[in-house]
Amino acid sequence: MSRFYFTSESVSQGHPDKVSDQVSDGILDAILEQDPMSRVACETLCTTDLVVLA
Repeated sequence: MSRFYFTSESVSQGHPDKVSDQVSDGILDAILEQDPMSRVACETLCTTDLVVLA
């Protein structure tokens, strides 16, 4: 018998994870609009008064 654990996280609107996802999605959408065949790796990290794009 195999075992596995399922975990999930729910965050509210305005949480840094949601903000980071929106920034990354916007960058990805803009790049794919210019070149639909492009390959993109985009990481966004944010905290109070700081946003890092990697």
